[in-house]
Amino acid sequence: MVSQEQRRRQLAREKFLRQQQRRTQARRKARLRNSVIASVLGVVVIGSVALYTTGVLKDDGKKKTDASAEVTPSAAPTSKAPDPCEKPAAGSVKKLSWKKEPAMTIDTSAKYTLKLATTCGDIGVALKTSAAPHTVNSFGFLAGEGYFDHTKCHRLTTQGIYVLQCGDPQGTGSGGPGYTLPDENLKDKSLKNNTYPAGTVAMANTGQAHTGGSQFFLVYKDSQLPPSYTPFGTVDAAGMKVLEKIAAAGENTGAGDGAPNATVVIDKAAVVKS
Repeated sequence: MVSQEQRRRQLAREKFLRQQQRRTQARRKARLRNSVIASVLGVVVIGSVALYTTGVLKDDGKKKTDASAEVTPSAAPTSKAPDPCEKPAAGSVKKLSWKKEPAMTIDTSAKYTLKLATTCGDIGVALKTSAAPHTVNSFGFLAGEGYFDHTKCHRLTTQGIYVLQCGDPQGTGSGGPGYTLPDENLKDKSLKNNTYPAGTVAMANTGQAHTGGSQFFLVYKDSQLPPSYTPFGTVDAAGMKVLEKIAAAGENTGAGDGAPNATVVIDKAAVVKS
């Protein structure tokens, strides 16, 4: 027979066990609920990050005026001016080279004009024959051989000095006819205060004496330069407008010295006696 005290203790144990079971069940339910919440939050967070990175939820503080702007990136702005020149004439650059300067064939007392038919317009250059006979004779020879035809003007400077450089069949600034010319006319009266005035056409060189070849530059704005580059011609009024158009289109580096944005190709070069 169970005494009253034993019965009381038994009831107490059963009550304690029931409480423990309820607590265990409560903890299980809590863990399950928390895991579900965590899973849901994880999905929301991941989804939110994905949406943010695609720009759908990103708020830049500006009112959207075009729904397509939210999903389609706009093109990056560019400062490159449109090409003001035409397509080059059909043909290819000739690969020509000679071992020595051509024999003198021009009349040094006569007047000659260099005519450059370019994709950007015609440029006429009155040549200084008597002051730079070797240079003018070389240009007459090279033009007659078609050396300049279909060549690109590869360099435009828009800061410090203001020139368009041409005459390299390779289009890299390193090409030449295989021979070099003596420097001429370095005391030309137009070269005042170490300035090559706008309209001057002069020979490019390596910086050393007597290293001119076929490359030349056309000055479209007064440029400070030492008198080390043979000035051998002057651009006509129509040609200056062509140079200004090319210069206005800029060059491709944005740093003031690079390839012109305009497609400047000499379709045909000729030296004619006036």
